[in-house]
Amino acid sequence: MKWIYIEEIANYKDQDVEIRGWVYNKRSSGKVRFILVRDGTGIIQATISSEKNDHPLFKKFDLLTQESSIILRGRVREDKRAPNGYELNIDHMEIIQIAKDYPITPKEHSTPFLMEHRHLWLRSKKQHAVLQIRAEIIKSIRDFFDGRGFLLMDTPVLTPSACEGTTTLFETKYFDQNAYLTQSGQLYNEATAMAFGKVYCFGPTFRAEKSKTRRHLMEFWMVEPEVAFAYLKDIIDLGEDLILNIIEQVIKNNQKQLDILERDTKPLENIKKPFPCIRYDDAVKLLKEKGSKIQWGDDFGSPEETLLSQIFDNPVCVTHFPAKIKAFYMQPDDERPDLVLGVDVIASEGYGEIIGGGQRIYDLKLLEQKIKEYNLPREAYEWYIDLRKYGTVPHSGFGLGIERTVAWICKLKHVRETIPFPRLLYKIYP
Repeated sequence: MKWIYIEEIANYKDQDVEIRGWVYNKRSSGKVRFILVRDGTGIIQATISSEKNDHPLFKKFDLLTQESSIILRGRVREDKRAPNGYELNIDHMEIIQIAKDYPITPKEHSTPFLMEHRHLWLRSKKQHAVLQIRAEIIKSIRDFFDGRGFLLMDTPVLTPSACEGTTTLFETKYFDQNAYLTQSGQLYNEATAMAFGKVYCFGPTFRAEKSKTRRHLMEFWMVEPEVAFAYLKDIIDLGEDLILNIIEQVIKNNQKQLDILERDTKPLENIKKPFPCIRYDDAVKLLKEKGSKIQWGDDFGSPEETLLSQIFDNPVCVTHFPAKIKAFYMQPDDERPDLVLGVDVIASEGYGEIIGGGQRIYDLKLLEQKIKEYNLPREAYEWYIDLRKYGTVPHSGFGLGIERTVAWICKLKHVRETIPFPRLLYKIYP
């Protein structure tokens, strides 16, 4: 008898199959026993029918508890009343293990309790839907860049220097020297872009930010494209296309999961190119008109990003930030050197920045000057400086945060649900 996954069940109508999974729920109705079984790909209703109350399968049924593991064999029947239109008529049951006192019961649980049991919470229908959408978002991103001729280049997790500022580094020992968990693969991406033209890296990044907000994690995943000979406008266009591709693919392939999350997709479906694009100066004016206390030269925090996203239906691109609030490698604007050619893309519906990037400094003397101004140890950046000595060109790139993107697409209240095992401020268990 063939072992199949529940997602394949429609292909096996009126055939005998084997299902291996866990008890999601069960109930009795007269001479029929119903078991909802999940196997990671779906849920199916399995039934046992008998005139005799002491039927051996009924006795096994009585032993079953939530999350008990079982193997079922039986015939697949089409039944429009069943959860997915099919059910399994059981003629054999093998109990692998009876789960006792499963902690996450159908009643309401607090978020701290659920986070403490994250390893089990992942089994719930909503968490399942969120993480299936996350997987689709990651696949759509890889397909997007691979389809445009970008090469995936893996960048180091352990680095000798900072990329986004020294105050948010996780420090560790690397034999007899200090090393840091990567904040971004960008600097290494710039090197591979000079070799291959257009590249991207995709992996975990770490920020030791003492931020306890619904948008921050200590460990998060970023996709970071880098393109040689690209200017700010080129990279904005690439970011818009990427976001639209993600939305299109999730709506096409994950409608079932979006329905479970009760996500109204109309606001996403209405997003079109080009996104509104405003300069930092104008963004500050808009924010002040809406009652914000922001002053010119301040970086945007969650309140400012939320306020901006409420002004526009589309994601909004904010460019030309003050140099002093951006990283050392940002290319200054020729007309106003106190500004840099950077862009933040702020998601609609109050979800904050999902893309940060811009044009990189490609002049050797200017880069050396910035490294000195930012009080960075030159010896750690000698290889990076080399890129400006040997065939330097204008180049640009960005980073898109996966967790914030998932939160936005799924319309979640907090990023902690967007990754299987979130790393939060002072919380590293499980």
